[in-house]
Amino acid sequence: MRFARSDRSLLSDWWFTVDRLLFSAVVVLMAGGVILSLAASPSVAGRLDLDTFHFFKRHAAMIAPALAVLVVSSMFTPRMIRRFSLALFVVCLALMVVTIWLGVEIKGATRWLLLGGVSIQPSEFAKPAFVVVSAWLFSETQQRDDVPSIPMAVFCYVLFVALLVMQPDFGQALLVSLVWGSLFFLAGMSVVWVGLLVAGLLIAGVAAYFTVPHVTERFDRFFAPSSGDTYQTDRAIEAFRNGGWFGTGPGEGTVKHVLPDSHADFVFAVVAEEFGLITCLAIVVVFAFIVLRAMVRVHGETDGFIRIATIGLVSLFGLQALINMAVNVGMLPAKGMTLPFISYGGSSLLSMALTMGFVLGLTRRRPRAERFTRVSDSVADTSQEAKA
Repeated sequence: MRFARSDRSLLSDWWFTVDRLLFSAVVVLMAGGVILSLAASPSVAGRLDLDTFHFFKRHAAMIAPALAVLVVSSMFTPRMIRRFSLALFVVCLALMVVTIWLGVEIKGATRWLLLGGVSIQPSEFAKPAFVVVSAWLFSETQQRDDVPSIPMAVFCYVLFVALLVMQPDFGQALLVSLVWGSLFFLAGMSVVWVGLLVAGLLIAGVAAYFTVPHVTERFDRFFAPSSGDTYQTDRAIEAFRNGGWFGTGPGEGTVKHVLPDSHADFVFAVVAEEFGLITCLAIVVVFAFIVLRAMVRVHGETDGFIRIATIGLVSLFGLQALINMAVNVGMLPAKGMTLPFISYGGSSLLSMALTMGFVLGLTRRRPRAERFTRVSDSVADTSQEAKA
């Protein structure tokens, strides 16, 4: 893609102000997801008596819309991102309520809603919107005393997490809580309040363990494998052993034929077996680069909203990847959480494209605003010297 510096079109302006390294890293993950979907999904399609490339075709078909979402949302100004996120969050909360009553139940969870023949997961789109809205409210506490920003942020958090628990989706509830807690801390809240939040999460976790059989079963299997079925985790770890450093070769893996979610939650295990630990480490490096690059871009940013929102969004992105990979290597109980841009799932792919689009939009250089600031400062200094 080439543009002349003199070209002042919207696309040209975007190209010269967006972080192209960050954008390229996201595109690399998208491309990798298509390739790995071709390796991991045919076996799942065969077990379900579907066309061999059913999931691959659907995943590949979502790449163009995801790229469009990524580019368009990265063109938003911070003000547009705030307004769009607020509207999206309200709509998604309403859809989550509808999903609880009219949604499609899969494996004991009601998280998906059929709209016009298309299955969507409203909670996936609510996550980036929730982060932006929370960052907006927290940044307001640093500037205005006449708005009850903290109570509003707490209300949004409690409402969102309550709807997630009702689905139930405890993995996403944990992820959202961790990100919201980090935003709470970044906003300069007292360590006491952060401690109370952590204590509240621990109490909620204990309560879920003793009252929700599904949670009890997963934790028991994790801490005492002999107490229940650990089939998926055992097969995932087996994939890492089989693959070694360089893998068995594309299409030569065996574990994907017995893992129920090899194309989604356990795609990282398929990568380990067929492409080796070297490829797994390369994927980890790309994820780490994206997170660190975004944080470096907002280092020293004077706008509180931009700084908090960017860190919150990349934390959402990075923590979700970390949790998925930790589950694949047996470090966490299975949570049904996708690996961003790699796992199969249209809602997840579009949601993460929106998340990273917001990050690209918030971290864009704003040369015109900077020039205006420098000119204003220069005029002010000249006026002061004249008066002196």
